[in-house]
Amino acid sequence: MTDFAIHGLDPAPFADLFGLDEAALAARAVVRMAVTAKPGFPCRVTLEDAEIGEQVLLLNYIHLPDGPYAQRHAIFVREGAVVAGLYHNLIPDQLAIRTLSVRAYDAAGMMTDADLAEGGDLPVLIDRFFADRSVAYLHAHNARRGCFAARIDRV
Repeated sequence: MTDFAIHGLDPAPFADLFGLDEAALAARAVVRMAVTAKPGFPCRVTLEDAEIGEQVLLLNYIHLPDGPYAQRHAIFVREGAVVAGLYHNLIPDQLAIRTLSVRAYDAAGMMTDADLAEGGDLPVLIDRFFADRSVAYLHAHNARRGCFAARIDRV
């Protein structure tokens, strides 16, 4: 089995949004939402589904900034999230319960492969993709809504 790490997003770029009023958030195209269901509001920093009653920010995030595969999509961030989730050789529950689209990229940011997997089967897909030594990293997306979920790196 390939050693891997699943990373949540660095919380620093979102910190200046925490506590802003609705008008200031709207000026930045960010929406504050109260969590009404669990699962349903997956925080991309902590890699956990937010708890009912918590506040999350819905915003557009650029997860691949350059090249022909440049991508951006809506994500949720728990308001006040300060520590990025990090999972070594483990699949966070947030990913394990969802159908995922996983995309493999080389060091130049070119997609080399892609497939769908149920989150519980993710380790098999990670092994398959990382068996190709040209694969530098993987991006997991929620298959149903297409949102960026997490980056997966070879350790």
